Amino acid sequence: MLGPEAAIYVYNEGKEDYIEVFAQMTKRDGSFLVSREKNDDFKWTDLKGTTVIPGRKGGVPYMTFEYVLKQNGLDTKKDLVLDDSIKFDLMAGAFAGGDAEYVTLFEPTASMTEAQGKGYIVASVGEASGEIPYTAYFAKKSYIENNPEIVQGFTNAVYKGQVWVKEHTAREIAEKVQSFFPDTDLDMLTNSIQRYKDIDAWNETPVLKQEAFDRLQTVMQTAGELSQKAPYDVIVNNKFAKEAIK
Repeated sequence: MLGPEAAIYVYNEGKEDYIEVFAQMTKRDGSFLVSREKNDDFKWTDLKGTTVIPGRKGGVPYMTFEYVLKQNGLDTKKDLVLDDSIKFDLMAGAFAGGDAEYVTLFEPTASMTEAQGKGYIVASVGEASGEIPYTAYFAKKSYIENNPEIVQGFTNAVYKGQVWVKEHTAREIAEKVQSFFPDTDLDMLTNSIQRYKDIDAWNETPVLKQEAFDRLQTVMQTAGELSQKAPYDVIVNNKFAKEAIK
């Protein structure tokens, strides 16, 4: 499971056996903006004159954050400093021990940072950006053609999981996935999952919609990382997702 941008890059390289996306998992950026100071009335324009740690340039978290800034009238080169020198897994520590006023963090790290009194969650990047196919499943075109039963079975399982997540509480989900987060207690994990439920982060079906795919490519173009858009109806194969819903 990766971001669909990988499929776009591969297709644009001109590869004959390109990658097809056959099931979408999440539909929003999962990072939250964490402030050093408490701010119950945060506006994106509050970032003017500040330093933010947004991840590495070229990654979708960075591109999506940059897109949100520009949508809110901020000049990312003049109005603030985006410190893209810090690796993903070191961002929380760099923020806690550094001078930046803001950092973007995924859950459960964002909630853990807040619980430790090292910052305050003030906004959701994914909520501000709108729907973007953030994570999806894909395979080479040849693999899908030669193994339709496997792809269909996998997509059916994805849809079953999506339905289960929709119908169960954050606490129930946390209890099921806690073994994957051994360093996070159940209450913290529940809180993190509820945040994702609140911003509608998970797709309800494996279908990847064209509107969301087009926004992803707009985000990439706005960031200067994509020179040519790839065709939705070639890269996205919704056949298995639609069959799963049936």
